[in-house]
Amino acid sequence: MAFKFKRIFLIVADSVGIGGEPDAEKYGDAGSNTLVHISEGVGGLNIPTLNSFGIGDLAPIVGTTKVAHPHSYATTSREESNGKDTMTGHWEMMGIYTEKPFQTFTDTGFPPELIKELEEKTGHKIIGNYSASGTEILKELGEQQMRENSLIVYTSADSVLQIAAHEEVTGVQELYRCCDIAREICMKPEWMVGRIIARPFIGTDASNFKRTPNRHDLALRPSNPTVMNILQDNGFMTSCVGKIADIYDQYGVTKTQKTISNEDGMDKTIAEAKNHDFTGLCFVNLVEFDSEYGHRRDVPGYAGALERFDKRLKELTEVLREDDLLIVTADHGNDPTWHGTDHTRERVPLLLFSKSFKNGRQIEERGSFADMGATILKNFKLEKPNNLIGTPIKDIFVD
Repeated sequence: MAFKFKRIFLIVADSVGIGGEPDAEKYGDAGSNTLVHISEGVGGLNIPTLNSFGIGDLAPIVGTTKVAHPHSYATTSREESNGKDTMTGHWEMMGIYTEKPFQTFTDTGFPPELIKELEEKTGHKIIGNYSASGTEILKELGEQQMRENSLIVYTSADSVLQIAAHEEVTGVQELYRCCDIAREICMKPEWMVGRIIARPFIGTDASNFKRTPNRHDLALRPSNPTVMNILQDNGFMTSCVGKIADIYDQYGVTKTQKTISNEDGMDKTIAEAKNHDFTGLCFVNLVEFDSEYGHRRDVPGYAGALERFDKRLKELTEVLREDDLLIVTADHGNDPTWHGTDHTRERVPLLLFSKSFKNGRQIEERGSFADMGATILKNFKLEKPNNLIGTPIKDIFVD
């Protein structure tokens, strides 16, 4: 069976929002705009590849211009679900509507009752229990963790409980056991947390602690089969790069590759495009925009990451085939000029590129991230079940 696009590459530039949602005021985010405010903060972004895709049509991003872009369709997308976190945004892309946002404990830490139960069931003292950068909390508490064989518990702006422990003191398997216990405790409705993450580290003291690749995520499974399940069940590839597989609890995932950085993620994505002749989806998350720069309110760092990504996008487009589709988007905002360190409730860019397009242009804003998943199903001539949301982007099929 012939399809318009044999391979679809969906890249999520984590947190790269492009202006407040209509309901942003409800979240305290009216006026936020990740891309525009970063561009203003550094006096302009050098992003020629994204500019050639039409991103300059979408907002007054300093350093971009409006250009003809016949090989790409450019628009923005609103989030239909309630929330502004990783899981809500990604799940919606694959058709899941989230009515009740996942719980976060950014401001208060986890309740004493939860911490007490975790201590009793794991047999370890809990230290930390606040929102923190994963690298900074190791500097603050890593040495104490080693002395006591305790567990460092911390959270972030996402619905996540992270547990850090030294690989040679506590041991990786013991850390995983404790995370399994935390996952069970956090299935209670009053403490429902999206992800539990094991964060093993090594080093001798605060000057040289570093996290290892033995991270392990225990995520909630989507409430219904998603677009990825439908693809997988019908024999199509679902190749996941970065934390995608963890976000979906491996549900509907055919192949996964973990990454250590945005650069590593793009290396693996370009290798997929160069070397693998598959039919289906390559779904990519580039997390450093969010984790390294958005939450740390690092405007120059975020700008540099965007410019490096732009160069790697050019490399990717050079190896794409005529029957490939590239979608570049985001899952929420994280305006580094905004108050606090939380995500921001923003629209996201939606850029669709193919060498086969001849009539690319700016198109009408989409009302749901799920339109991406619905478009993928339409391309592969698969039926969207009624329990999934989303409407296909028809413009790209009549080009």
